[in-house]
Amino acid sequence: MLCWFCAEGARATCRFCGRGVCPEHARFGPFLLEVTRSVVRDRSEALVVEDAVQCGTCRPRPQPVAMPELD
Repeated sequence: MLCWFCAEGARATCRFCGRGVCPEHARFGPFLLEVTRSVVRDRSEALVVEDAVQCGTCRPRPQPVAMPELD
């Protein structure tokens, strides 16, 4: 796979969009892996990966998108 930006060999793929990125173009940031409801604390808690690979070009939406057709 080649880097989306420079066509050099990709070393990783963006966690959000799947674009290949080389070490020079790779960015890192948090990725929400799982949300669970804690019975003990009676609140929602998230399991987050702090340094997930990101391409820096895609823009994941900050809010969930409703998909009523899947209900």
